[in-house]
Amino acid sequence: MKRSIYLHYFITSVCYLYVLVFTYAAASKLFDYQNFQIQLSQSPLISAFVSYVSWAVPLSELLITVLLIFPLTRTIGLYAAYFFMVLFTAYIYIILHYSSFVPCSCGGILEKMNWTQHLVFNGVFVVLALIALYLGRFQVGNDNNNRSNRTSFRGLILSLTTAGIGIVVVLFLVSENIVHYHNTLIRRFPHTPIEKKEKLDLLVSSYYIAGVGQNEIYLGNTTAPLLITVVDEQMNIIAKKRISLDRTKFTFRGLRICVKPPYFFVTDGTVPVIYKGRISNWKARLVKQGGEYFAAAVALDSVSLAVRTHSSVTGESILGLINTRTNKTILNSELLQKQFDGVFDLDGQLHYNEELRQVIYLYAYRNQYTQADLNLKLLKRGKTIDTISKAKLVVVKVKNSHVRKLAKPPLFVNKASATSGHILFVNSAVPGKYEKDALWKSASIIDVYNLKDNSYLYTFCIYDIAGRKMRSFIINGDNLYALIGSYLFHSKLNRKKMQQYEK
Repeated sequence: MKRSIYLHYFITSVCYLYVLVFTYAAASKLFDYQNFQIQLSQSPLISAFVSYVSWAVPLSELLITVLLIFPLTRTIGLYAAYFFMVLFTAYIYIILHYSSFVPCSCGGILEKMNWTQHLVFNGVFVVLALIALYLGRFQVGNDNNNRSNRTSFRGLILSLTTAGIGIVVVLFLVSENIVHYHNTLIRRFPHTPIEKKEKLDLLVSSYYIAGVGQNEIYLGNTTAPLLITVVDEQMNIIAKKRISLDRTKFTFRGLRICVKPPYFFVTDGTVPVIYKGRISNWKARLVKQGGEYFAAAVALDSVSLAVRTHSSVTGESILGLINTRTNKTILNSELLQKQFDGVFDLDGQLHYNEELRQVIYLYAYRNQYTQADLNLKLLKRGKTIDTISKAKLVVVKVKNSHVRKLAKPPLFVNKASATSGHILFVNSAVPGKYEKDALWKSASIIDVYNLKDNSYLYTFCIYDIAGRKMRSFIINGDNLYALIGSYLFHSKLNRKKMQQYEK
């Protein structure tokens, strides 16, 4: 009799311990529900199911608490508590051992402990529940204490344990696939790869990034079109040079400098002309005049440039490849996909990826980018994680003319971008689910994609300087340079940290 009383007290104590833990955990989640959702959205296991899990978990914890309070439902409640604690333990184990990154805490008691401590805490409660269930079923005087009943008990415990672990594993596999390839705009913000931040006040905001070398960055200036400013990694201006052109009898309207050491190009697609020179003396000679007008140009090597030009037949934007040595141009009207007028809807950013030897084109107003080889043959198309697949534009024609204009400002999807290695970095303009407004007001959001398999990897922030947002950026090896207001921002990227998220 005395032993039965002790067993009863032990089982009751375990139940009330679970009541205390689950009540506290559920209440902390519900009282700060928005923050709980945001934290769950960073989980590598369940970020794709946040809208369901954020309600299911605290409500289930409260339901189990009710079951544990009443003697008639206490056994059912204890089995349910055991199942949920196994599930939570499996979740933390996978986070620690198989996740590409360890997210922030997700509410409740977890906020008071680190992940390893919480794994031990959960393990203790799993053992307590198992002991309480065993003693409750096979205590002295229990008529069902026989071999078949023990087999049934072991089968039930094994089933609950397998189900708890299995659910977490399936969620992990499915969520990873959804987030990487079928994202519904849920971003992951792991530990930032940005380190060693420096800045240089250029005093004016008319600079643009003309190119980057091994240890320096080259800046052009829209108000002084032939001025080139060279800045080293320590944010020191080491040279200011004026480019000399051998022929200047043109009406320039859009001179741009494109530096690809040891060469540089000066282009104006409105003439159109292309000059080429060496950075050793900053003297350029005319290498191409006439031909297709172009709106953007990027150097591929010492003789070739990829351009966004216009079809002479339709007037629509197309991609082209200009060889200044042979004076030949390759055009591919199939790479860019028209949605409205074939002009405004095809706006975007043109890049050359040195490692992959690919031309990359990222649309400004939709969630798509295109990869082509050096002959402008389509390789594949990728998607960014936002959901805007069709540009939101209102294009009108000016009466009695062929001029087309935007009736209202367009909705940007991708504001700026850069590529380095096999990675595409995109400055997104579209907030995701469970993201705080304060973050978007104080930083530029950079989404990172793997160009080899077109998967989304993670997101990091470049914070505003003096209340101004980033205009453009470039990445070269471990160096990230960005123009923010009148400042040139430089930081080092932690490649080890970046590579761990690429697994």
